Amino acid sequence: MNQVYDVIIVGGGPAGLSAAIYLGRAKYSVLVIEQEQFGGQITITAEVVNYPGVLEASGSSLTANMKQQAQNFGAQFMKTTVTKLELHKPIKRVYTDQGVLESIGLVLATGAHPRKLGFKGEKEFQGRGIAYCATCDGEFFEGSELFVIGGGFAACEEALFLTQYAAKITMIVREEDFTCAKSIADKVKEHPKIKMIFEAEIIEAGGHDHLEYAVFKGKDKTWRYVGDNFGIFIFAGYEPANQLFKDQLELHDGYLVTDKNQQASLPGVYGAGDICEKVLRQVVTAVSDGAIAATSLEKYVTEVKAQHTIETIAYQNTTQPLENKKDDTFISSDIHQQLQSIFNKLTRDIYLIGYIGNDAYSLEIKYFLQEFSSYNHIHIAYQTTDDSPYITICNDQKQPLGITYHLVPGGHEFNSFILAIYHAGCDSQPLENKLVHQIQALPAHTIQIFVSLSCMICPEVVQTTQRLSLYNPSIQTHIYDLSHHSKYKQQYHIMSVPCIVVDEQKVYFGKKTIEEMIELIKTA
Repeated sequence: MNQVYDVIIVGGGPAGLSAAIYLGRAKYSVLVIEQEQFGGQITITAEVVNYPGVLEASGSSLTANMKQQAQNFGAQFMKTTVTKLELHKPIKRVYTDQGVLESIGLVLATGAHPRKLGFKGEKEFQGRGIAYCATCDGEFFEGSELFVIGGGFAACEEALFLTQYAAKITMIVREEDFTCAKSIADKVKEHPKIKMIFEAEIIEAGGHDHLEYAVFKGKDKTWRYVGDNFGIFIFAGYEPANQLFKDQLELHDGYLVTDKNQQASLPGVYGAGDICEKVLRQVVTAVSDGAIAATSLEKYVTEVKAQHTIETIAYQNTTQPLENKKDDTFISSDIHQQLQSIFNKLTRDIYLIGYIGNDAYSLEIKYFLQEFSSYNHIHIAYQTTDDSPYITICNDQKQPLGITYHLVPGGHEFNSFILAIYHAGCDSQPLENKLVHQIQALPAHTIQIFVSLSCMICPEVVQTTQRLSLYNPSIQTHIYDLSHHSKYKQQYHIMSVPCIVVDEQKVYFGKKTIEEMIELIKTA
């Protein structure tokens, strides 16, 4: 039987971090699970000026402080993907890529993701000129003319961010004016690179290999823009991330319905933040939700433990302040401790083989691999190559397992690399038999995945595809950092990440579940 936490929090944005602070301070054992980036959507915001008591801060610094505060109160953190939830029993079960976790209480702080508009050509040209994340894809549009679709806070924030890349930006807004706070709207209106067209919308986009035209409709006319070097960024609000529980809990328009205590429609399950049905979606309301959910759970957890005689993980505030990462190391001592606990679960030896030359990037890969040499079951070896350097994950006989990293696995891909080692070295979280049979029936294919280390979406595709390779040796997965392999941008017309290329022919963009990847490969 797994050890049982008092509370597991799914989602590491302001709502989840707030809940962790309150629960940790009340001395409950609490684990925060995050798939992408601790801090959530607010981390892309350069300037937060309306959070009470904080005169000015970036979204990333504000949430970094929240995470540190939660750690100081004993909260634990895990970066992994949640694949399934079981919510109906006194002990909730959370299925993840790193195993099954259990808790008495559960806080769902899963947030929301960018909404698509559905206009003609949107799906076909995603990644070929149409994008949804300025942080991930802005660099691909250096010197281009851009259209930003939307008039809310996110659209304005992202438009301002994109001015560092674009030659010119035109904002297409359906309403008569911006729908966000006047302070940020005024910044947009005053920026010399940004032009606004109100009461207008995009109705079509198209081209051949890449985006070549867009059609817009205004109050009095419809017009067509044609260009060889332009892009469209869409920020039209968000959709609730409810896939894990939409068939188990009460929803309204896709949002989680909660009562005044933030409890959802099943006992012990609470919601917080943008996933909830609410009037205002701001950091201040998210942290309020998290605090209310946490304090409500304190009573619930105590009662359920007594009623069912359940013993949970004891609260232990052993967390020390994080040490700054030294200039000559890739991994901090704090992360090393976390990795040690993960790699202690390995049951098979793994070889990480670096194919390196005499260039600076090869040296960076060598130093990165050296930091893994002290872990149980992990062995490091090197081979020389005249090509670009890379890392191959191999079994105990040094036979490749079909996963190759043509990059130093930093940024958001560090977690992907750790999960590849974990899944290669143990069997703690197998896929369902039906999926395994489908994967093993696939013919041989080579899959290239092109990422940016700043992209929060890319790891999901990388982690999904590398699992296919582990179950089917004829599926070869190669992961590339586009900043070091820019030749592929032109070869495959890449203007967005993640980009998936099958057999150097078929090109796809965006998030993909494991089921979607199987179907994609079948039809390639």
